[in-house]
Amino acid sequence: MTLTPQEACARTRETCLLAPVVPVLVVQDVAQARPLAEALIAGGLPALEVTLRTPAALDVIHAMAQVPGGVVGAGTLVTPEDVRAAKAAGAKFGV
Repeated sequence: MTLTPQEACARTRETCLLAPVVPVLVVQDVAQARPLAEALIAGGLPALEVTLRTPAALDVIHAMAQVPGGVVGAGTLVTPEDVRAAKAAGAKFGV
């Protein structure tokens, strides 16, 4: 799906309005993903960015995307394949 610039801006604005801060997370162990997401969401930070800096990153995104109330995105997207993989894992935004 291709977004128009206006649609992309609207989605970005919606994500930014979820919370005053978006935690940028580097998670090494997928077992930490769900509890970390649950704690951050419960603390009022529903928008979460997981960087693609670890081998577990895509699995972490997938696990966090299953937590109700959260919006998970991917950071450190360098190639088109990174974008495709992050989207397939459940990322709703990318940086």
